[in-house]
Amino acid sequence: MCNTLYFWSSSKKLNFLIMKKTLAIIGFSTLLAACGSSSKTSSDDLATSNPIETVIDITKVSDDKVPVTINPGRFTVETVTYRLPKVVQGTYSISDFGKYIDTFLAFDYSGNPMPTNKVDTNTWTIANAEQLDYVTYLVNDTFDQEEVGGIGGDVPFSPAGTNIEPNNYVLNLHGFIGYFESLKNSQYKLDVIAPTDFVRTSALQIADTKTSADGNVTTSSYFAPRYFDITDNPMMYGKLDVEEFQVGDIKIVLSVYSPNGIHTAAGMKEAMQKMMLAQKTYLGDINSTPRYDIYVYLSDGKADSPKGFGALEHHTSTVVVMPESMPQSALDKSMIDIVSHEFFHIVTPLSVHSEDIHYFDYYEPTFSKHLWMYEGVTEYFATLFQVDQGLVSEDDFYKKIMDKIGAAKGMNDAMSFTIMSENVLDEPYSNQYYNVYQKGALIGMCLDILIREGSDGKRGILSLMKELSMKYGKNKPFDDDKIIDEIVAMTYPTLRTFFDNHVIGDVPIDYNVFFEKVGLEIGEGQVKTNYIQGNGALIVSANQGEGTIFFTENVLGNSFWKEQGAMPNDVIKSIDGTPVSLQNANKVFQDVFGWKEGQDINVVLSRDGKDIIIKTTLTPTYTKGNSLHAKANATDAQKELRNAWLKG
Repeated sequence: MCNTLYFWSSSKKLNFLIMKKTLAIIGFSTLLAACGSSSKTSSDDLATSNPIETVIDITKVSDDKVPVTINPGRFTVETVTYRLPKVVQGTYSISDFGKYIDTFLAFDYSGNPMPTNKVDTNTWTIANAEQLDYVTYLVNDTFDQEEVGGIGGDVPFSPAGTNIEPNNYVLNLHGFIGYFESLKNSQYKLDVIAPTDFVRTSALQIADTKTSADGNVTTSSYFAPRYFDITDNPMMYGKLDVEEFQVGDIKIVLSVYSPNGIHTAAGMKEAMQKMMLAQKTYLGDINSTPRYDIYVYLSDGKADSPKGFGALEHHTSTVVVMPESMPQSALDKSMIDIVSHEFFHIVTPLSVHSEDIHYFDYYEPTFSKHLWMYEGVTEYFATLFQVDQGLVSEDDFYKKIMDKIGAAKGMNDAMSFTIMSENVLDEPYSNQYYNVYQKGALIGMCLDILIREGSDGKRGILSLMKELSMKYGKNKPFDDDKIIDEIVAMTYPTLRTFFDNHVIGDVPIDYNVFFEKVGLEIGEGQVKTNYIQGNGALIVSANQGEGTIFFTENVLGNSFWKEQGAMPNDVIKSIDGTPVSLQNANKVFQDVFGWKEGQDINVVLSRDGKDIIIKTTLTPTYTKGNSLHAKANATDAQKELRNAWLKG
C-alpha cells in the first residue's frame, strides 16, 4: 500500500485530528511494488497458451455493478479454482474482494450454465472444467461501502479499493479480475468497454482500440504478461483531468478526478514536477521506469465517497485518495509527502525484496521480516531527500524527525520489528503497523548515520540500497533470513549490534547516541506548531450532547490563541463566517490546519453566553516541546559528518 494514510471518519467527529499534524499519517503502502516473475507452477497449469480473455463493460453498469467476463481457454483437468484476492500487496490487511462479487455464473461451450461451488468468501470451484467456456459475475465497488463498514473495518483501504460512479471509475483491477489458481502466470488480454467521451489512463499500455459504428462506445484492449501485472497496473476512467511532464527520462502522467472541479491536474503539476525532479536528482543512477502514473481521486466527503486517505504504490504508478476540500497549498504539501514516499518504492521493494514479495500469495500470504526496509527506509528517503535537495530547511527536517520520535514512543517501543513485520496481520502486531512509518524511518536514520560514521561520510544508506539493487534487482529476491547478515558484511560491525538490539531485538533506541555523532542534541523549549494543537495535543473537543465544539485546556499551550485571549471551554461558534457544528467540524478544522501566517481570520467564540470576536492576521504560533538542534560545542568532525548525512 504504501506510504501514507490520512485518516478520519465522519462518524467520529474530530477523529482526523488525533494523529500527526491533525491528519493522521499512517503509511499503508508498500509491497505492490516488488513482485518479480515466479518460477512456481501447478500440475493443473493445463489450459491453452492463449491469453486469458477478460472484459470489463462500463457501459452495462446496472444498480452500481459492473459486469465482468473471464474466458480462460480450454482446460484439460476435472476441477478448477477461481479466486479474487483476499490480500493485495502493500495493504497488510485482509480485503476479501470476493465480498463484492454478485451472480457468479459459469457457462459451457454450448452456452449452458454449469454448477459452481462457492468454497469461501473469495473462492469458487467448477467441476467438469473440460467443458468450461467462460465465467461471468457482477462487481460492486468498495467506495460505497466505507460508510457502512467503517475505516479500519472490513472495507479495503481506499487507494486499494474500487469506484463505480457515472463520471469516474477507479479500476484497481484486483477488485474486478480474479485468477484461476493454476493460471497466475498465464498471459491476460483485457478489454475495457466504455463511453467514447471518457478520458482513460492506464499504467498498462493500450494494445488496440475499437469504436462502435455509432461512435458512442470504445473498447480499449490491454495486454498483461501474468496476473501480477493485472494487480500491479491500476486504471482510471471517466471525466478526468490529465497532465504530463518529464522527469529526466521518465514520463509522468498525472490524472486527477475532482468531482466538483475544485482542483485540476494543471494546478497540482508544478508541485509534483518540482518534487519528482528533486527525487530523481537524489536517486541518481538507480534504474527506474520510462513512465510513472499518479492517479488522484479527490473525495467530496459525501456518504458514498471514500473516507480513508493516502496512497497505494505499484511498480510504475500510485493511487492517491485525498479530500477535495483541502486548500491547494495543503494539498500540494500532502501530495509531496505521499507521492515522494510512493515513488521511492522503486528502490525497495521494487529493486530489493524478499521471496515473500516475489512469490506473493493473494490467498494465503506470508510476510517478510523487513518492513523496517520496505516502509521504514522508504519513508526515511522521502523525508531526507527534501533537506538534501533544499526543499525544506534543516530545522524543518529536524522537526519531522522529532515528530516521528514522539509518534514512535506512543507505540510499543519494546517490540521486535522483525517479529512484528512477519506477523503483521495478527494481534498484537497489526495495531503496531503505523510504527513502520515512524520507528521504521528512524531505524533507517540510525543505519544511515552508522554507515556515514564507518565510511568517514563517503557512504550512506542510499549507497547501500544501490549496492543491494545491483546484487538483486526486481527479478531476483533475497533470502529473508540472510539479508541482515549480508548488509552487515557489506558495511560495518556497528550495524550488527544495532540490528541485534533494536531491529531483531526489543531494546528501545536511544536516539541521543546517534544525534551526538552528528553534533545534535534534544532540548526543551518553544517549538513551532499549527493552529489546532498545543502542548502536543489537540486544543479542541466536542460536546456530543449540545452538538458544539469548544477549546480545551490545551488552548493555553498555543501561543497564538493565548495571545488572542481564548480560554478553555470557549465554544467556537463560527470560523470565517462558517458556523461550526459536529456535522461540519472535520472540514472546518481541516481548513484551520491549512492556515498560513499572514492570513486574515474572523473567529466568533461564545463564553458565558456572550460573543467574543477574534478578527486578526495570523502570526507564527508556538508551543512547548522538545526540539532537535545543533550543539553549540559540536566538533568539526561532528559537523562534517552531519553535512555528509544531510547533504551527502
